Amino acid sequence: MSTLKTTRIFVFLLVTLIVTPLTTGCAEQVKEPSVAGQFYPSDKKALGEMVNGFIGNSPQGKGEGKIIALISPHAGYVYSGQVAAYGYRQIQGHEVKNVILIGVSHRSAFKGASVYTKGRFKSPFGEVRINEPLAQSFLNETAEVKYLPEAFEREHSIEVQLPFLQTVLKDFMIIPILIGTPTQKTFDHLISRISDTFDEKTLIVASTDLSHYHDYHKAIGMDSKIISAVERLSTIQAGQLLQNGEAEMCGAFAVIITMEAAKRLGATQGVLFRYANSGDVTGEKDKVVGYASLGLFRSPYTEVEKKELLSLAKNAIAEHVTNGKTPDKEISNPKLRADGAVFVTIKKNGSLRGCIGNIQAVMPLYESVIKNAIAASSSDPRFPPLTQEEIKDIEVEISILSPLSPLRDVKDIQVGRHGLFIRKGIQRGLLLPQVATEYGWDRETFLDQLCVKAGLPKGAWQDAELYRFTAEIIR
Repeated sequence: MSTLKTTRIFVFLLVTLIVTPLTTGCAEQVKEPSVAGQFYPSDKKALGEMVNGFIGNSPQGKGEGKIIALISPHAGYVYSGQVAAYGYRQIQGHEVKNVILIGVSHRSAFKGASVYTKGRFKSPFGEVRINEPLAQSFLNETAEVKYLPEAFEREHSIEVQLPFLQTVLKDFMIIPILIGTPTQKTFDHLISRISDTFDEKTLIVASTDLSHYHDYHKAIGMDSKIISAVERLSTIQAGQLLQNGEAEMCGAFAVIITMEAAKRLGATQGVLFRYANSGDVTGEKDKVVGYASLGLFRSPYTEVEKKELLSLAKNAIAEHVTNGKTPDKEISNPKLRADGAVFVTIKKNGSLRGCIGNIQAVMPLYESVIKNAIAASSSDPRFPPLTQEEIKDIEVEISILSPLSPLRDVKDIQVGRHGLFIRKGIQRGLLLPQVATEYGWDRETFLDQLCVKAGLPKGAWQDAELYRFTAEIIR
């Protein structure tokens, strides 16, 4: 139900942007730098000394697994350059061929998003090629994703990332995207397109600063909340914080799009590399701007983590069945604290005894395991509550779901790999991927049984909303 989830996030984030109109310019084969000499040195040698100094002062090795995305600040280098360098240090020397750069439009007002599809971007270090076929593939009139080169003319949010990328990577191309005022279709299209085009040699970079012009201690308080939401990959909490004014990000849409795409690509946690604000540089702490460098990582669950999740589920079931209580657990592992969508299945002597879960990641993974384990043992309407006598005979299975993705063609279903969710009117139903394997179903049988699960006649899938997902199965 990815569309439903992103709609909630979109409503949270759709705020009025204050922008300055910009006169339309002509598209250029080479996009000249707009803020060289202002945000960073225009002299190649001076710029090299500055950037390499920042990189040299940044440790490497934070985060485990595959780094899918960076979230990086975009202020003048004297203010945010050292913070940005912490993130770029983590990818130094990586084999990256395509960088999807997502920034916010500060100076040009437009609906949707703009993708720069032609030529090259230039910095004092030289030119960076645009992957023209890939950039062109992002355009979509219906989603208001267009080629509006004038939006980039004086914009800095993407430009300031280039010298860092040119320092730590070799032979890469970019897909530059600026977000204006997006529609829901813009939001959904970009998340899907990024997810579909991503491969192991792709990196996403979202450009944003954090709170603006609060006193030093208030800024730290606000920024710590949004950083925590990003670390937990909680787009819902991030949206709530931004809507309520408890946190600020000028590149909010860029970050949320990146988080949602990263989760579809298997991200399991966000990692903070560095936080600081302008007061740490200038010493002036009355009105500061916050900066953070974070990475979104795909890190498979270890056997130890899987055992811990199973233990949480089994202990929760035993505690609830025996004493009617919900265990109060505190987990420090950041991967298990990240939001996760979970189904817990209970079997007794090989037969289903209860199965309940969430299709949206609305709480930390470990909490979702505990709550759904208890619900599967006591609240599945198909079965009576589990008894103490049955506990010794049960097996517990945890399914950690990926975000749901709209299914364009049923031929894309891989039986045994994909689970399915159906919605038609008020009817809805879900089948986990392992169910088709256990019953030996082919694709059409899987679809028909999905309809039956939703209380629909067989074949109703042909004109219903269908979503697919994958699941990490822990037994």
